[in-house]
Amino acid sequence: MGFLLRWLFAFVLIAATFNPTELNFSAWAMENYAQELPLTVLLGLILLVGYIVYFRATLRSIGGLGMFLVFAVFTALVWVLYDRELLSLTNTALNVWMGILALSLVLGIGLSWSFVRRALSGQFDVDDTEE
Repeated sequence: MGFLLRWLFAFVLIAATFNPTELNFSAWAMENYAQELPLTVLLGLILLVGYIVYFRATLRSIGGLGMFLVFAVFTALVWVLYDRELLSLTNTALNVWMGILALSLVLGIGLSWSFVRRALSGQFDVDDTEE
């Protein structure tokens, strides 16, 4: 359940920033920044904080190579589905949603990796210690 919540929050974070519908921060900000500049800056900073938390945790837990590998596995899965003609890549909106899904999986796995490693190995990750 913990992984699902972390992944869902990553998905919402990315989809709230940009998605193929008009219901996203990027589209709203482009239309309203002149009239709503303080609110645009506030919402942009809230999204930025969410990204910093996720990217920092992901880089510390699986690193750049791990991020690349998770994304590569998802890309290979899409390739297999396309090769088996189970997936068509002509729908651009679907392609964007698949990209959002892939990025959210990378961030969700990155944020959850320490919990997975502890469950598999029984070892705790200690990055900072108090003196």
